[in-house]
Amino acid sequence: MVAPMSSIGATDPQDPGDGLAAVVALRRLADRLEAAMVERALREGWSWTEVAEALGVTRQAVHKKYARRLAAAGVEARRRGG
Repeated sequence: MVAPMSSIGATDPQDPGDGLAAVVALRRLADRLEAAMVERALREGWSWTEVAEALGVTRQAVHKKYARRLAAAGVEARRRGG
């Protein structure tokens, strides 16, 4: 069940523009949260495979999305098998 727009802070629940703006804000928040949790998991020793399984995606997908950014931040991921 979807919560009424008024419960998530939209100014006019009848205005699709307000609802779509809320969707964009939630996507951005979810993206930032995902990136932070992927980084945390890898810093704590999770493998790409473990992260991918937790997110419900393939190892290749999560690696492609985050590997370069995390390497630049000095995060070293555990390799498969060790």
